[in-house]
Amino acid sequence: MSGTSLDGIDGVLVRIQHVHSSLQLQVEQHAFAPFDEMFRQELLALNTPGDNELHKAALAGNQLARLYAQICGRLLRQAERPTSTVAAIGAHGQTVRHRPLEFDADPLLGHPAVGYTLQLNNPALLAELSGIDVVADFRTRDLAAGGQGAPLVPAFHQEVFGAAGQTVAALNIGGISNLSVIQADGAVTGFDCGPGNALMDFWCQQHTGQSFDRGGQWAASGQVIPALLSGLLAEPYLQAPAPKSTGRDLFNPTWLATHLGPHSDAAAADVQATLCDYTAQVCAQDFMRYAAQAAELIVCGGGALNLFLMQRLAALLPGVRVSSSEAHGLPPLQVEAAAFAWLAYKAVHRETASLKSVTGAQGARVLGAIYPR
Repeated sequence: MSGTSLDGIDGVLVRIQHVHSSLQLQVEQHAFAPFDEMFRQELLALNTPGDNELHKAALAGNQLARLYAQICGRLLRQAERPTSTVAAIGAHGQTVRHRPLEFDADPLLGHPAVGYTLQLNNPALLAELSGIDVVADFRTRDLAAGGQGAPLVPAFHQEVFGAAGQTVAALNIGGISNLSVIQADGAVTGFDCGPGNALMDFWCQQHTGQSFDRGGQWAASGQVIPALLSGLLAEPYLQAPAPKSTGRDLFNPTWLATHLGPHSDAAAADVQATLCDYTAQVCAQDFMRYAAQAAELIVCGGGALNLFLMQRLAALLPGVRVSSSEAHGLPPLQVEAAAFAWLAYKAVHRETASLKSVTGAQGARVLGAIYPR
């Protein structure tokens, strides 16, 4: 998995098996490879319109496939496993555009808008390099069925965090944040809340040269700017009802610059503190709106390692236990990669993995295209 944070690739080797009619999932190995800065900038540039995009996107997809193959090789070496013991690789690809349900409606012919979601990848090359079947392109089947194509992890959160008779909330904070709510009766809601780490990481790199604010220490040194926070919270997307999804198409440096205009003399640390509080406020508001019955908020993704952000979430949600997914047996940096291993498993077995209640599609669909080794 390489997500909207654009920090690099998380890979997991996952054993999935049925035991007494229940599905058991165990992460055997985890590996991470950071993107070098030049490649990261190439991917970041492809998130916005530019010159020669098709050529650059194709080459970036090739490079991603090579990096994915290296991660897979490292996992197998760590586990001392031959490739023959692996059923499939789930390779999400790198999202660079996400515009579902836009552009191409034809009311006269009764064709609803489909829009598109674009994940850079070359799964055929990955299958060739790894010698393992590859499952990729998970999102477009849901779009074809009238859905958002995102988020796809709520079904996995239900599988690994769900508890009979209890309302459970799981918050993934990557570049973008998304919330999964598994109700006591088994009903599932899920959607993208808004920004996660993306804006904080951008601001941190621009002003400190560091790719992220380790532990949220820089944000903790600043003071929230109330007028800036108020302006950020006025973003219409935040009040839109679920199902909904978003990405860097909306929450990007240009969007941020528009809001920063009246605050050009603000201290950089104060802006960071405000961006951190913004992410916390957005996520806390969505929790109270959709998951107020839950006694615990399980946090995964890189945001779970931002101690200051976790403290702000806890302060905004008094009486709610805010915990890392590690307390539930799955470290926060492994959850999303494990989710796409699970989605690959579902595709191989021709089992549906999308949730109509989450994406708004016409129904559940088998997600992913299989590229044989």
